[in-house]
Amino acid sequence: MGSACEEVANLVIRQQPCVALTGAGISAESGIPAFRSKGGLWEKFDPTVYASIEMFRKDPSKYWSIRGEFIRNYDAYQPNAGHTALAELEAMGLLRHVITQNIDGLHRKAGSRSVTEIHGSLREIFCVRCGKEYRAPRIPEGMPPLCECGGVLKPNTVLFGESLPPQAMETAWQESGACRVMLVIGTSAVVQPAASLPHVAKEHGAAVVEVNIERAFSSSDHFLEGKAGTVLPELLSEIRKLA
Repeated sequence: MGSACEEVANLVIRQQPCVALTGAGISAESGIPAFRSKGGLWEKFDPTVYASIEMFRKDPSKYWSIRGEFIRNYDAYQPNAGHTALAELEAMGLLRHVITQNIDGLHRKAGSRSVTEIHGSLREIFCVRCGKEYRAPRIPEGMPPLCECGGVLKPNTVLFGESLPPQAMETAWQESGACRVMLVIGTSAVVQPAASLPHVAKEHGAAVVEVNIERAFSSSDHFLEGKAGTVLPELLSEIRKLA
């Protein structure tokens, strides 16, 4: 991957601005299972039962039965070298923004400041009755956990049947259309509307670089094969040599 990595490093340095689009693959190395991959959450639990807004309103305990453990152990999950490499690229002034499909909050934990979480984040939890905000992992006991007012708590994530946050999507479209390089990292490139963002970047003249264990975005200009926690530190190392 040496020459390919060096080529992409040159691209990131010379063809600014650069943004990243990340999916579940970047967090898999932090012990967070993907939703749609083999052995993923939706293979074990029907998302229309356990993760739809309609069912949440009827029986929120189903959602909390599959999400409660992660939220209560939120501090145990830490960013990996892939997240850290992106944060360092931002600190160097070479990565303008991260658009992520992930709800684990690991980009912010790693130190990335300019982040759009288009599906929300599990670290922010709100009472559906009074709106009081809680922060993972500090939430009340119970199944489902209840606010002191008696209202049900719901993480600030997009469930099936809910619309994506309009401000987040507007930012994602703008960043995708304005970038000159897009790093597409660890995503299956099938979930809309995120799957459209690399196409938006290409339509506006950007080079698209995919980092993945197997190619998912057939129209990418460059493909760096491997896990994000291995490839991104290598890319960062090449950039440091050239910058």
